[in-house]
Formats: sequence, structure tokens, C-alpha cells
Amino acid sequence: MINLGLFDRLFNRGKAETKVEERTVLNLQVGDIVTYDLQDFQVVGKLHYDDHGYTWDAYQLQGDGKAVWLSVELDDELELGIYEKVKLPLESPIPKKVTYEGRRYRLEENGKAYVTGEGRSQNVNGKEMKYYDFEDSSEEHFLSVEVWGSEVEVSYGYAIDEYEIKIIAGS
Repeated sequence: MINLGLFDRLFNRGKAETKVEERTVLNLQVGDIVTYDLQDFQVVGKLHYDDHGYTWDAYQLQGDGKAVWLSVELDDELELGIYEKVKLPLESPIPKKVTYEGRRYRLEENGKAYVTGEGRSQNVNGKEMKYYDFEDSSEEHFLSVEVWGSEVEVSYGYAIDEYEIKIIAGS
């Protein structure tokens, strides 16, 4: 009688069985590579927001001299956006209407979220922040305002489709 377990161990020695999970925008991890607009970006940070059970994610992408955020929200459908930090002097209380680069934006939603951070974003792990989401009349341009204590961060963004990005697992 032949012990097949012994032969398996002998002939598969050194071959670790690795199962690579296919990456999507819903399971990106720090270290993955995202290609968007003919440029490669590495995922260097992740923020997971939770507003009383409603959750969404933002991935910090570092490219060649350029940093952007990929926003991923699964509401009734998958919503993706690319955001870049901008200089827009706002302070609390945040107004309901804002003008940026000649375009008028109106407040669409706001609230408070608890944040979990990974990678470069781990410094905000466990913190609470206030968010204000603005959009223009075309509903194609967005401003994201985040208030972290006394610091106000503003990002300009626009929607993209999932087919516009390619993902390569980094691990």
C-alpha cells in the first residue's frame, strides 16, 4: 500500500499553497497598485468611515509626484470618486453653499463618522470627524469637507466608473 500523503509531502515540498484574493474596489489593501488615467498609484493608506452603521472607504493613492484619494461607497449602487486636496479656506460652522474655482456647490449631506485608519492613515485610527459633502448643479463635481478637531480639510472630486481603474494585488 502506498502512502499518498508521503508522496504529496515529498513532491510538493517548498511549494506553499497561496490563494490570492482577486482585488476589487471593495477589498483594496495597503500595498496594492491601482492604475487610473494611465498612471500607476500605490495604495499607501486606507480610511474606513462609519456613520451609525452606514460605511464607506477612502484609499490614499500615491503616484509619481501625485497623491489622490479613491472614494468607494456602496449605496444603492457602487459610487467611485477621485479626490485631491485643495486650498479653500473654510472654518466651522461650515456654510451650506460654497464657491470653488468659479463653480457653486451646495451641501448635500453631512454628519459624524468614526474612522479606522491603515497604512499612512493609521494616525487617525479611532477618531471621530465631521463630514460635509457638496455637489454642483451638474452633479458631476464634488467638494468633500472633513473637520478633524480644529483642522478643516477640503478636497475636490469627480465621479469615475469602475472600468476606468485596474487593480494589481500587492501581496
